[in-house]
Amino acid sequence: EAMTIAGFACGATEGMIYLRGEYPLAETRLRHAIRAARAAGLLGEAVAGADFHFDIEIRRGAGAYICGEETALFNSIEGLRGEPRSKPPFPVEVGVFGKPTLVNNVETLANVPWILLEGGEAFCATGTPESSGTKLFCLSGEVQRPGLYELPFGATLGELLELAGGVLDGRPLRAVLLGGAAGSFVGPDRLDLPLTFEGTRAAGTTLGSGVVLVYSDTADLGDALLRIASFFRHE
Repeated sequence: EAMTIAGFACGATEGMIYLRGEYPLAETRLRHAIRAARAAGLLGEAVAGADFHFDIEIRRGAGAYICGEETALFNSIEGLRGEPRSKPPFPVEVGVFGKPTLVNNVETLANVPWILLEGGEAFCATGTPESSGTKLFCLSGEVQRPGLYELPFGATLGELLELAGGVLDGRPLRAVLLGGAAGSFVGPDRLDLPLTFEGTRAAGTTLGSGVVLVYSDTADLGDALLRIASFFRHE
């Protein structure tokens, strides 16, 4: 629905969802959702009875860390090596297959229908003035219940860890990696850190994609750093 709305807003007739080839379950669910949207009249010819055509296709790629950069994503969609392009021209002028392209993260788009139904003011009632709404956090590592957690912006790192039952086996916390491999470590003294764009920026770290990786006192952080360095060398 959100992609259809975005297409209508900017005059696009085609939407693409880029999906890494390693995610077959996600592909099954997405194809089901696309079929359901088409059956509900939200995709295809005359969307919702209006003079507007829009459809969505899934583009699977080998996937690479660099494909998080939008122009590298375009190259991968086109069947080329996933490498960034020089800018300008910018995607809104020359994007995928040379066409003007609007690029958004799925998590961003997911907010659009709710905002249209309830209004921007209602959306901004959750979170903080600079970080509105909620955020998805992918919590992993040495916690009791790893998984995907949705919290309003402004919740603290400690509150997120509490939702997951705390550190595995009740062990002391050694460090938390925020923002994924390109993020940074914070210590157990930062459990009061507000999970907002402005809060993490002030603390010299980042939310990134919402990855939160927890290490107990048994962790070998030197080994963790070598693994991250190896990952970036490979990518």
